[in-house]
Amino acid sequence: MSPVIGTVEDAVALIHDGAAVWVGGSGAGHGVPQAFIDALAEHFGRAGRPRDLTTVRVVGIGDFGDVGFSQLALPGLARRTIGSNIGNEPRLGALVTAGALEAYSLPQGVLSALCRDMAAGRPGHLTHVGLGTYVDPRQTGGRQNARTIECIVEVVELAGREWLFYHSLPIDIAVIRATTADEDGNLTFEHEPILGDSLALAMAAHNNGGKVVVQVERLAGRGSLRPGDIRIPGALTDLVYTDARQRQTYLTSHSPYYSGELRAPSAGLARTPLDVRKVIARRSFMEFRPGDICNLGFGISQQIGSIAAEEGVAEALTLTVEQGIFGGVPAFGGDGGAGYNYQARLEQPSMFDFYDGGGLDIASLSFAQVDRAGNVNVHAFDEHPRGPGGFINISTSTKRLCFVGTFTAGGLRVSFDDGSLSIVREGRHRKFVDAVTEISFNGELAAQKGQSVRYVTERAVFELTPEGLALIEVAPGIDVERDVLAHMGVKPAMSASLTLMDARLFAPEPMGLARHFRTEEALS
Repeated sequence: MSPVIGTVEDAVALIHDGAAVWVGGSGAGHGVPQAFIDALAEHFGRAGRPRDLTTVRVVGIGDFGDVGFSQLALPGLARRTIGSNIGNEPRLGALVTAGALEAYSLPQGVLSALCRDMAAGRPGHLTHVGLGTYVDPRQTGGRQNARTIECIVEVVELAGREWLFYHSLPIDIAVIRATTADEDGNLTFEHEPILGDSLALAMAAHNNGGKVVVQVERLAGRGSLRPGDIRIPGALTDLVYTDARQRQTYLTSHSPYYSGELRAPSAGLARTPLDVRKVIARRSFMEFRPGDICNLGFGISQQIGSIAAEEGVAEALTLTVEQGIFGGVPAFGGDGGAGYNYQARLEQPSMFDFYDGGGLDIASLSFAQVDRAGNVNVHAFDEHPRGPGGFINISTSTKRLCFVGTFTAGGLRVSFDDGSLSIVREGRHRKFVDAVTEISFNGELAAQKGQSVRYVTERAVFELTPEGLALIEVAPGIDVERDVLAHMGVKPAMSASLTLMDARLFAPEPMGLARHFRTEEALS
């Protein structure tokens, strides 16, 4: 049976009060059916219906302002919301803080895998991911306010060890996005920057008695799509509507590089200017080795892709993005989540299978707080609710980890001179504390597993030891007592081999890391 070719208003009309609505896509508009979000918000504002929804998205959807799930911050529209990061949905986050609805923050890879488990009729997702972190029910269970009572995560014992079991969730409507739909509802993704969870979501809704709604850029005649290009068969789709204004991301209308239609010329890649963030990204990049399969987190670590290209060693690494980009160079800034010149574009659940199983050699991820045990908090550090995104999945099984961030926050200013660093104005807030507010990464468990962990800032580098933090490097020009220890809420151990950070980190020209990579490759 062919799907209905309708309008976005027809899609909204399918939603009944109390429905569980899952919206596909990622972050800043990547694969997001934005016309549906617009129409749902407009319809509720006019009619006051549908009400008391459960809204779910695997990745936070928003531009850190008014676009995305912030548009659904309408009292009465939802009674519960579930996702991996509400930080880029500030208006919705404000409702959560006010206790206006229930809210859960779960790891991105867990929610992604849960889509597939629900499609397969399983009762939930069993995994080691999240043990010892805030999503462990012995801590918060992922609940984000006092109104949120029900526990949807439990600890179980199986095969002689502990696991977390994340319960399957209702799904009445799945709203996804593709590029082209034919008259039978077959879907292709030729202009999309990511594949995301679209197939798993469609299967989960279809197999659980729900409806699958699809936003596309264009329609095609029956039989005109090549079977090898079809990612989702028409038998899974119920309603298709078009949006001729569909953009790849909120920032980018269409880049043939993001969709893999063309490769970007390397000569056109811009060099990033020297600043404190580039210094940190460079130092983190020095932990990378030829042949590594890597993940780069949001923020400072996103610069590593452009640094690798600038140094002429991008081809020596396989950089990945959790949304499914394998190889190439990850996009930077607001388009983060996309990539270009990649080897392959995977579905997101499969990418997280690879991560959870220990497929990564190294990852560079942000930190907001670090404590004496080496625990990291990346999601709960001010009055605004946030979430970890893919951080917990990525950090759980990766062999080598670099956590990156400025040493202090709130007004920090530095200067560089002749390969050294000076603190012009110290930040107001300490980031190295006695105990983190909530645990996104458990240092004690990491030490037990033998993970190699470093914490990289602009002025100091620390290492995780079985006893906790140890200071192993300081920047040229920095006084350890005055500029490091005096601004920490914890006293680290001092490495017997304390050294200076490489002076090339603080110079504007490329560091010449190609020679270093060739040496490493020869040694391996």
